[in-house]
Amino acid sequence: MPHCASNFLIENDEIMIKADVIAALRAQLQSQYDRMLAAAREARGYATDQDSKAESKYDTRSLEASYLAVGQAAKADELAVALDTFRPESFRDFAEIEPIDLGALVEVVYPDRAKATFLLAPHGGGMMIDLDGVTVMVITPGAPVFGKLAGKRADDELADPPMKIARVS
Repeated sequence: MPHCASNFLIENDEIMIKADVIAALRAQLQSQYDRMLAAAREARGYATDQDSKAESKYDTRSLEASYLAVGQAAKADELAVALDTFRPESFRDFAEIEPIDLGALVEVVYPDRAKATFLLAPHGGGMMIDLDGVTVMVITPGAPVFGKLAGKRADDELADPPMKIARVS
């Protein structure tokens, strides 16, 4: 039976398992990392290939490829750091009464009964996965909503934007 807290309706439906969320995010990161690493290697190969040698002083293909390779390698390094973060042991379980902090999986309910689920993480901000029909968004300390949720607990209500914290795990 659903219960109301002010104008928020909270359904007693299945609880999402945090380990499944982390595994899905890790798989997505691994795929992105593999693609970025392959692209960086390809660009580096093109930049150093004998056939890419400049044919005139205006031919900058090799130089452009080297800049691209450096940028892609840097992005691959960022993804490697994020991959290292997204391990089940890096995300502890939270009791409903504990204040929200890094590692928490948080479900909020808006006045129109729409729900949102966030994973508070040190890396991977903006990543989204769909798991069993629920979209989970990763938010990092730089995100405004992170600041609004941090320190709050299940059943707390926020005014701007209006939402109720339904679950914390």
